[in-house]
Formats: sequence, C-alpha cells, structure tokens
Amino acid sequence: MASPAFLLYPTTGHPNPASLSLVPPLASPAIRSLRTLRHGLSIPSGRAMRRTPLLSPSVVPKTAPPPNCERHLTLLEYVAKGGADVGDDLAVLLTHLQYACKRIAALVASPFNADVGRIPEDSGGVGSLSSSGRDKPKPLDILSNDMILASLRNSGKVAVMASEEDDIPVWISDHGPFVVVVDPLDGSRNIDASIPTGTIFGIYNRLAELDHLPVEEKAQLNSLQSGNRLVAAGYVLYSSATILCISVGSGTHAFTLDHSTGEFVLTHPSIQVPPRGQIYSVNDARYFDWPDGLRQYIDTVRQGKGQFPKKYSARYICSLVADFHRTLVYGGVVMNPRDHLRLVYEANPLSFLIEHAGGRGSDGKTRILSFQPVELHQRLPLFLGSIDDMNELESYDSIQQKINPGYDV
Repeated sequence: MASPAFLLYPTTGHPNPASLSLVPPLASPAIRSLRTLRHGLSIPSGRAMRRTPLLSPSVVPKTAPPPNCERHLTLLEYVAKGGADVGDDLAVLLTHLQYACKRIAALVASPFNADVGRIPEDSGGVGSLSSSGRDKPKPLDILSNDMILASLRNSGKVAVMASEEDDIPVWISDHGPFVVVVDPLDGSRNIDASIPTGTIFGIYNRLAELDHLPVEEKAQLNSLQSGNRLVAAGYVLYSSATILCISVGSGTHAFTLDHSTGEFVLTHPSIQVPPRGQIYSVNDARYFDWPDGLRQYIDTVRQGKGQFPKKYSARYICSLVADFHRTLVYGGVVMNPRDHLRLVYEANPLSFLIEHAGGRGSDGKTRILSFQPVELHQRLPLFLGSIDDMNELESYDSIQQKINPGYDV
C-alpha cells in the first residue's frame, strides 16, 4: 500500500473517479512554496512585486510574532510523540484510517460520481429498509465501506471491523490489537443535493479474554463493547472543507484537510462546546408526533422563556455529522427523539467526542456511554449538546418519542 501521506488526484482523462493517482507530496510545487512561505523566504517577483504595496518601516514589526506551532501540527504529528503520544499501534491505525477518509472525500466530491450516488429505481427509494431492518446501502455506502475495510486490513492493527453496512462484523486478524466500529458514509441519502456527509468511527481494544471463542462469536462480542471502553473516536465531515475530528481521551481536536499538502492540519485544538448554545437541531416537521415534554421544551426555548432568556433558532441539515459538528462548535442541542440512531456506530462515538469537549450525550434519560449494547444494529433516541442545554432538556418528564407513524427519515 502506498504511504498515506501521498496525495490523491483523479487520473487525467480517466472517467472513473475510483482510479486515483498517487503523487508524493515532495513532488508538489505548491508544497515547496508553502514551506518557503513558512520559513519567511518567499520574495514576490515580476508583476506580483509591482502590485505589492511597500510598508513603511514604522509599520513593520521589528520581530515577527512567534508562530503558533500547535496550529501547524498534522494529524500524524499529533498522534506521535509531539502530540497525544497514543502509542505506535494506534498511530499506525489512525494513519490508515485517515488515508481511507481522504479517498472517500475524493469520491464524494468527484463530478463523475453523480450516478454512483443515486439510488436505483428498483431499490425501494429513500428510507427503504433491508430485510434485517437496516437502511438499504447505496452504492457510495458500499464503496466507502470497502475503502475503510481495505485500509484497516493493510494497517495490520485491527482484529475486527463492525460496520453499519454489514450484517455481522468482519474478522480481520487474530493479532490485531484493536476493534473498529464505523458508519462509513452517514447522510449518503442526501448526496444528490450536495448536502454534507460524514464518516463516524470508534476504536476499542481487542478483548484478549475472548480469543478462545469461535470467530463469529468473538467478533460479535468484541464489537458490542460499552462506549465507556472506547480508546478513541472521531468523525470526518465532507463539506466545503474536509474536517477530521478526533478524541483519544485527552480532549477533542479537529483537523482540516489541506489540499495543497494532502495532510490533515490541526485547526481546532482542545474544542470546548459552549456550556449553553442558542440553536436546537431536530426535524420540526415531526412536532405533532413528539411527546408532550419535548414539545413543551421546544416551545419554551424558541420563545425565550427557558432558563436562557434568549429565543433559540432551529438549524437542521438532516445529516448527523454536519448537525453534530455545528453543535460542537456553536453549542446547543442536536437530537432525534425516536429509536432511530445506532448505539454502536453513531451514538457511542459522538457521545465520546462531546463528553471530552465538555458536553453530554444521552437517550433523554441515561448517559449514552453507560449502555451495554445487546445488538450490533441497536437503535435508540439520541440527544447531544451543551451541558446546560442538556440538563434543561432532560428536566422535562417526557422527551423520548415512543411511536413511529410510518416515516423512516
């Protein structure tokens, strides 16, 4: 496998976006220019020099301010000894995982994949379910799943991968120290409208005490670990920027993909979700199906009559990663009151992230990370957000929606 630090570019003239050329970063003139700029050695020339205004010595600082080195850390530098120092095994795993996510970013952004992302007419359409009760996978879901599985195999550090797209976990290696649970492409139903999508993942230690069990049994039990045993979790947002947000148990940090270097660069170190936001994110079209407690809470905060005397705004993208990312940055609450979101692939990793940013994740009554999963594709209500907003929301008697009047979205 090529080094994950290599850049991905569509092969010139090739109609298939899955065919990507690997270009070493050092071969890129843009990278050499960026490095020159960082060292203060770039001198404008020609027409650019003539348009550059000359600064008076009085406005030029005698000593340039020291660079914020932390903001220039790459993801790989962060997980190495210069940052989180997570250990060689986890660093290698994260290297391969971020490589897969770069490939997915190129896949979803490619103009040649418009047809790939569409749902076949005979598939039952948006919201259709498979015989196992899961959403039917779309072509981009399957491709993303395959990319992640291939990268995890190549890492040599993963024993089992459990995916939202697979009925059962995939056993990879008897010697891998980690278990990975993943939703490969969350929000893919919105791909035709160019609405942001995302990848969600959680990482556990392999339970060595289960090694004596048959493969299927130990794969299942390793994948059903409680969220409080997570060693790392994260998501990747594919939007106007590609952002990888991760926690390895010491804060929550976001890295933005620098397309000139092909590296995820630390842009949001030590994220702290505001204790109180002013945004709630939920599908308001389902208002009349909600229980009384949830309707009362929403009515109260949007009138500015709650514990926070400002009127709340509604912001709903219907893409969990996008709605969660906004909540993590701005505060507030993102929620789905129905038994709809998956404990293993979505609720646990996102709750891990928001707790390490000072927030809270619950099913409306109980902390998410305290649940013991009993099924691989187990669903539950999910509420994530600022600590003060979550406490106020949970103070209402009934916020979990127990009925489903026939809609799947």
